[in-house]
Amino acid sequence: MSEQTNTPLSNRTDILADLWIRHKDDPEFIDFVSYNDLGLPLAYALSHGIVNMTEQVEMFINETWDLLIGALNIEDTGFETLDEVLSNA
Repeated sequence: MSEQTNTPLSNRTDILADLWIRHKDDPEFIDFVSYNDLGLPLAYALSHGIVNMTEQVEMFINETWDLLIGALNIEDTGFETLDEVLSNA
């Protein structure tokens, strides 16, 4: 699904999990969190070893990642942390 993804899947998963935990009640992210009500918790569950990777889980992670990058209007240059993503927004 990701056309130009330079951030490894494991980093995307950790970044999305971090965003969900730190910003799920943040008014700036309320629409994003609401729309991605499956992708963000799945990222958290995968990041913390609660679920295993499947093709469907990867699809949700990639879709949520693409939406985040698009919403922030940034290019995926290969991120390691949520703070790095947000500082590029």
